[in-house]
Amino acid sequence: MKKLKLGSSGEELSTIGLGTWVHGGGDYAFGWGAQDDRESIASIKAAVEVGINWIDTAPVYGLGHSEEVLGQALKELPERPFIATKCGLRWDDATRKTYSLLKADSIRAECEASLRRLGVDVIDLYQIHWPKPDEEIEEGWGAVADLVKEGKVRFGGVSNFSVDQMKRAQEIHPITSLQPPYSMLERNVESDILDFCSQHDIGVIAYSPLQKGLLTGKIDHTYVEDMDDDDHRKAMDPKFRDPELSKILGKVEKLKVIAERLGLTMTQLAVAWVLLRPEITAAIVGARRSGQIRDVAPASEVKLPEESVVEIEEVLSEV
Repeated sequence: MKKLKLGSSGEELSTIGLGTWVHGGGDYAFGWGAQDDRESIASIKAAVEVGINWIDTAPVYGLGHSEEVLGQALKELPERPFIATKCGLRWDDATRKTYSLLKADSIRAECEASLRRLGVDVIDLYQIHWPKPDEEIEEGWGAVADLVKEGKVRFGGVSNFSVDQMKRAQEIHPITSLQPPYSMLERNVESDILDFCSQHDIGVIAYSPLQKGLLTGKIDHTYVEDMDDDDHRKAMDPKFRDPELSKILGKVEKLKVIAERLGLTMTQLAVAWVLLRPEITAAIVGARRSGQIRDVAPASEVKLPEESVVEIEEVLSEV
C-alpha cells in the first residue's frame, strides 16, 4: 500500500483510508440504512490486513455509534491505526436532530466524548467537520489548538472549508489537513482549494471518491428503489434521483468500459483517478463489508495511462 506524508505532520498515511460513515447505520437524518456491527468490525480488520493504516470517523455518524464500533474494533486489532475523527456537529438525544456548534466548551466536551467512545488516550487527527456557524470558526479552531497543546489531540484539521476560511484558521494555528469532497462527479476543489493546500503544506484527504457508491458501477435505478427508507441518499441526495441519476449512470457505463480495458474494477478506476492529483494525500473509502475494502485496496498502486486519463476526461465533460 503506497503511503504519503500528511501535510506538515510528518506522518505517512496509506493513500487509501477506511471511512466509517456507513458504520453508523440508520435511524438518523444522514444514516445509510441498517448496518450489522459485525460486518463493520470485519471491514475495519480487513482494511488493516490490506495495508490501510488510518481510519476516519466522526461522532455524528450514527450519533456516536460509529465511534463506538471503531472503539470495539480497536480492542481486537494487533496494532492501533492512525485515527481521525471530527467535531462541530452535535445532536439532540430526544429528537435525534443534528445542529452545528463551534463554541470552545462544546468542542472540548465533544473531544472527551470521542476519546471515551474510541477508548483511546489521544486522537491523532481532530477535524472541524463543517465551518458552521461561520462566525464561530475562530473560537472552534482555537479550541482545537488548545487540545493539541494539552496532548489530547496530535494534529488539527478542517473539513469542507473554503480558502478564505482556511486563511482565517491559519492565523490561529497551523492546519495539518483539509478533508473536502472530491470525485469524478464532484470537482469544485480543483479551482483554488488544491492549489492553496499545496502552497501551504496542508494535506488533502478526499472524501466520497466513489460519490456515495454511484461510481462503483453497482448502482442502477432498481438498486436505488430498493434502498432502505432511512438511507439518506434515497431521501436527500439529488444525484440519486432523475434526471441527475440517469445522466450519471450513463457516464458510469462508459467509464466501466475503460476500467475493464485496464483490468480494473470501476471502484478501482474511480479511486485511482482521485489519487492522480499530486495535491491529494489520500482518499477515504467507505465499506459496509470486508470484501468492499479488499476490492478497492489495489487502487493505491494504480498509475492510469495518460491516454486513459484523456478518455476519462472526455466522458466526464459530456453534457
